[in-house]
Amino acid sequence: MIISHSQHLLSLFPTTLRLTKPSLASPSPSLSFPSLSSSSISMSSSFSLPTAISPLSLPDPDPPNSTPPPPPLRIAIVGFGNYGQFLAETLASQGHTLLAHSRSDHSAAATRLGVSFFTTDLHDLCERHPDVVLLCTSILSTESVLKTLPFQRLRRNTLFVDVLSVKDFAKTLLLQYVPDDFDILCTHPMFGPQSASSNHGSWRGLRFVYDKVRIGGGDRSRVSRCDKFLAVFERRGCEMVEMSCADHDLYAAGSQFITHTVGRVLETLKLQSTPINTKGYEALLGLAENTRGDSFDLYYGLFVYNNNSLEMLERMDLAFESLRKELFGRLHGVVRKQLFEGETHKSHIQNDDASLDMTRSKDVAAFKYEYNIADDSSRLLKIGIVGFGNFGQFLAKTMVKQGHTVLAYSRTDYTDAAAELGVSYYSDLDDLFEEHPQVILLCTSILSTEKVLKSLPFQRLKRSTLFVDVLSVKEFPRNAFLQTLPQDFDILCTHPMFGPESGKNGWNGLSFVFDKVRIGMDDRRTSRCDSFLDIFAREGCSMVEMSCAEHDWHAAGSQFITHTVGRVLEKLGLESTPVDTKGYETLLKLVENTAGDSFDLYYGLFLYNPNAMEQLERFGFAFESLKKQLFGRLHGLLHKQLFGNDKETQITLETTGLSTFR
Repeated sequence: MIISHSQHLLSLFPTTLRLTKPSLASPSPSLSFPSLSSSSISMSSSFSLPTAISPLSLPDPDPPNSTPPPPPLRIAIVGFGNYGQFLAETLASQGHTLLAHSRSDHSAAATRLGVSFFTTDLHDLCERHPDVVLLCTSILSTESVLKTLPFQRLRRNTLFVDVLSVKDFAKTLLLQYVPDDFDILCTHPMFGPQSASSNHGSWRGLRFVYDKVRIGGGDRSRVSRCDKFLAVFERRGCEMVEMSCADHDLYAAGSQFITHTVGRVLETLKLQSTPINTKGYEALLGLAENTRGDSFDLYYGLFVYNNNSLEMLERMDLAFESLRKELFGRLHGVVRKQLFEGETHKSHIQNDDASLDMTRSKDVAAFKYEYNIADDSSRLLKIGIVGFGNFGQFLAKTMVKQGHTVLAYSRTDYTDAAAELGVSYYSDLDDLFEEHPQVILLCTSILSTEKVLKSLPFQRLKRSTLFVDVLSVKEFPRNAFLQTLPQDFDILCTHPMFGPESGKNGWNGLSFVFDKVRIGMDDRRTSRCDSFLDIFAREGCSMVEMSCAEHDWHAAGSQFITHTVGRVLEKLGLESTPVDTKGYETLLKLVENTAGDSFDLYYGLFLYNPNAMEQLERFGFAFESLKKQLFGRLHGLLHKQLFGNDKETQITLETTGLSTFR
């Protein structure tokens, strides 16, 4: 881990920024992290709740017979890259007059948008006396840009607006460099070209945060000008949130910075779509893709120029270490029991069947499963469910709806739940098995499956009964079935890639993975297997046939990583904030879904998927690599200050709270 290096760097920071790691010595640690409102975080303002902007006195967009809109603003955009052009498109569409300058030549884009572009001389632009100067520069270049602005060419009450992702830093710079008689509005549109595109091109419902840092005291025309600028975003349907710059940064460290951190870790893992994607994994793929579109400078700026980001990075580090200790602590118990209590059984058996090896197979078939459309009684099955908890009941509901006869058994008494679903409940397995169900569906937990299999009274069943499992790992139950079941029983290993939460609105389009491990050759037994698969095909599932080994190879890179991210974030105690981005809302949803699963499920994914250990290590390496990249650049900044006596660097460090010469 890079903890020692980060602590060395922390020793150079002000005392208020130093972090103390809680003890993680217990085998199942329960982390108690400081809340975001901790007084140990040095803030320049009190932590007050944000208030939504009261509706501006403006007509609705394009209302019939409305009064003419207020006169347009003359807005100069300094920094006309992707984001400047993104905002310019809306500003121009609302009739504002736009001027622009950038170090790169964006004259062609400016012409397309109807913007007057000034290639080389900022003096020429400033002499046009814009009402508003909109800074769309990067976090790292903002200070140098402010130093070059010819303020003397502007009117003395010009409004300066920034759109940086960190606000206390921007506020400090603007107050330091912008003349006292100029107005200052610090803003943060919590969206960009990518997130607006995923919102169908609309800004409706997307958050726009602002702080009226200095708006010409009592001058009605200057207040009106500020409101006109804010109206640009309100007219597009943005959710307007007014809060102090310090409060913004406090919230953003727990939402925006964490979102970017997770996205960059996932990007390092080079995750790819698989034939068995879950909704949670698809959300992570989208997050990684969005992060890939941002420069590392943006992420580095969030880290260096938000005083709270360092704490959040360390908290995430602690959470991941806690999760690893919890996993390995339980794994140590399993190994100890095997070594010292004489248990010799293994999770994975070896025999002469070449198909039992753990190598990745190549024959994956994802296809449109053609089910039997005929609605005759011959397709209806008698299904015995062993393990009638949440998931067993979830599947039983659809099976009963389709007309199948469902019997159930569980260690816990679910008589009432079974009666409500139209299921016959048995408190004795012998009684259930003597009803000769055609299919035995195991809906047990991963950790209890082997024990349950050994307790089943197989002699009560017909000799050709079909056994089906629905576990999240596949090689383990496949091997357990082959080891425990009589030779004349059929085996179908399946994994519905959804559950009660993700499948509550129907199963259409959700993946159902299966492997016909051992199905008798006669028509009756193949037809019975197909009838069981038809249950899921009729509901619109995407039917994916692949070997158990192939499933586990894909699942370690998708399902296990998804659960790992969810569990790490759960330990952080993340909560919704007034400045949530779409990416952060994705993470909150992931945490919510993960919290609904027992730790036993996650531990089972780790213990019984032979590829999971490698993925956990890759996740750890990716996180370490990201931290090294951040601290490496920060080390360079500190080195320049300590040994170069560079005044410009000293100013930069003072504005971020990182100066050691205070």
